[in-house]
This record gives sequence, C-alpha cells and structure tokens, in this order.
Amino acid sequence: MARISLVAPEAASPEVREIYDKVLRGKPGNVQKALAHHPELLKNFLSFYASVGRSLDRKLYELIYIRISLINGCHYCVQHHIASSRRVGLTAEDWAALKAGDYSRFSDQEKATLAYVEKLTRAPQNISDTDFATLKRHFSDAEIVDVHPLAGLANLTNRFTDPLGLELEIPEEKI
Repeated sequence: MARISLVAPEAASPEVREIYDKVLRGKPGNVQKALAHHPELLKNFLSFYASVGRSLDRKLYELIYIRISLINGCHYCVQHHIASSRRVGLTAEDWAALKAGDYSRFSDQEKATLAYVEKLTRAPQNISDTDFATLKRHFSDAEIVDVHPLAGLANLTNRFTDPLGLELEIPEEKI
C-alpha cells in the first residue's frame, strides 16, 4: 500500500488533469499519481523521462533499465520494464540472465554497456578511462552521453517507487 496519497484523476487539479488526459492519455500510473502532488515536477519529470535514452536501441534501453533496477532491488521498476521489454523481444531467459548478472547471452555492445552501467550504479567514483574506451568501441559520444541520464533516471525512479510503497498497476511477472 502506498505510503502517501495518490492523486486520482477525479481529485486532480485542472493542471494535473490536463497532464493526465493529454500526456498520459487518461491512464496515469502510480508514479505519476504520486508526482502529481507537485504538478511542475510531474510535468518536468515526464518531459525528462521522454527525452533520455532515445539515441539508444530500445532493447538496450530496457536491458539497462532492468539491470539497474535489479541491482537496486526496485520491484516496481523491474516489473514495469519487464512488461515493456517484451515488446522489444526480451524473454524470461534474458531477465534471468540480467538478474544473475550474467551478460554472456547478449551482444558485445550490450555486454559492454551492462558492465558499465553496473559499475556506474554500484561505484560511480571508480569509472575509469578504460571503461570509457570500452564504450567508445560501440558508441558515438552522443550515445555515451545518452547512457548516463538513462542510468540516472533508472536510479532516480528506483529511489522513489518502492520506498513510497507504490503498488503495481500491472500483473506481476516472476523472474
């Protein structure tokens, strides 16, 4: 059960109701309902969320988000990104490999990125020139830059979904 009240559509201010209707097509999730306590934050968060990771392949985007969420133990984010990762072809075997931290089934680019975001999540102060050299073999500078706010976004959402007690709005998938 959520540890805070969630702003239901019928109780939303006109500004939030407009965001719910126009941006979220009338289907706000519990994250959006929590952020709706601060309409400007909700608006800016949705804009930021929509802008990060877009230069990356969508499968890689989901791999990054799921792995970081697994490292952080964020049930809410893992479940939401498992659901969205199905649309890009990820399977139960892929999710199990991510959970185990076994990247052997993935492409060289995916392996390098997953190892990098794991280090970025666990010990960002230890990122080295060698880590960047590995990424540069697979990505342009613009794509490398895009990995960072995506990793930051995953870490950010991991820090407020489960701690606020946000419940899933979708069926749970076991890994």
